[in-house]
Amino acid sequence: MINKENIDNEKEFNLTRFVVLVMAVTCGVTVANLYFIQPLLTQVTKAFDISESSAGFVVTLTQIGYALGLFFFVPLGDMKERRSLITKMLIFVAIALLAVAFSPNYFALLVASFFIGFTTIIPQLIVPFAAQLAKPSERGKIIGTVMSGLLIGILLSRVFSGIVGQAFGWRTVYVIAGLLMLLLAVFIKYLMPVSKPTSRLSYKELIFSISGIIKKERVLRESAINGALMFGSFSIFWTSLVFLLQSNVYNMGTREAGLFGLIGVVGASAAPIIGRVADKKSPKFAVGIGVVLSTLAYVIFFFFGYKLFGLIAGVILLDLGNQTGQVSNQARIQALNDEARSRINTVFMVSYFIGGAFGSYLASISFEHSGWNGVCVVGFAFQFVAVIFHFLVYRKKK
Repeated sequence: MINKENIDNEKEFNLTRFVVLVMAVTCGVTVANLYFIQPLLTQVTKAFDISESSAGFVVTLTQIGYALGLFFFVPLGDMKERRSLITKMLIFVAIALLAVAFSPNYFALLVASFFIGFTTIIPQLIVPFAAQLAKPSERGKIIGTVMSGLLIGILLSRVFSGIVGQAFGWRTVYVIAGLLMLLLAVFIKYLMPVSKPTSRLSYKELIFSISGIIKKERVLRESAINGALMFGSFSIFWTSLVFLLQSNVYNMGTREAGLFGLIGVVGASAAPIIGRVADKKSPKFAVGIGVVLSTLAYVIFFFFGYKLFGLIAGVILLDLGNQTGQVSNQARIQALNDEARSRINTVFMVSYFIGGAFGSYLASISFEHSGWNGVCVVGFAFQFVAVIFHFLVYRKKK
């Protein structure tokens, strides 16, 4: 049974800047686990004597695992205490990270990478909680701040793994990450507020209720499609970047591929501003801006991708566009139903990472068979479909 007094106390909880910062940092540190592998792909190909497409499948399988983990675990946020759930998931993901570090062969790497994705669902427990605690007038700004931590974690993960991998090898990256998760699990209960369940449904009822939510909420369907396409194009670029940089065009290494993540932080830092725009104008308007920016990024990649200035300009636009879309989509869906936020977030993020997994898979195949121009064509195709859906299929504002 849900204790009404506890729910009332939670509503009165003071969401301070410090608590928001803790949420943002936790999102960033944990989501990084999903992206360490990208700058390390060429090292992995050499370690296991596999092709570029086989190495790229590690990224794909990690994101598939994440999508499944979102579906099975994130709905628990509506019926379980989140802090305890987060602590347990941190321990599980630490085990998976260490399993990757000590993988004896390619198959073991695939299995362990899948479980990294399957257990790294902590950020998607935090975002609905932040939305629940935030005042409606500040929800976009709060989500923007928490999501900025998420994207900065994604981008800096590449910087960290690129530098550490270049200096000490790819396995060291995962040993450090695993130990960090265990350390975070020890401290998280002292840094995060206690959450209370918002639903009396059983786990089975929660899972089966998701289909009804999808049918009912048009805005959720729209945001899920947009998120899948936008993150698909985002993953296409970041999965294939290391192969381009290590080609004869640039002759760069793992470290340089990781350092490109620093450029993307420009986009991530704009997330709170984007959240305020969503609060004042409309989240759908902000999503449209994100779609346009990401589409323009691929135009630049196609024509100027073999020039360093073109890559840098495209990275800034792509990351800013993707962050604009994700923050604004989150602001839209988190305002739909107070009692089903975790399930709503599940639908959005499962779709989001299915798009990302599909994009990662196509990126490695496209680069192997058609080079950088093939990658740009596939990425632009994702964005073109996003334009069609946003400005034509779902042009009515909601």
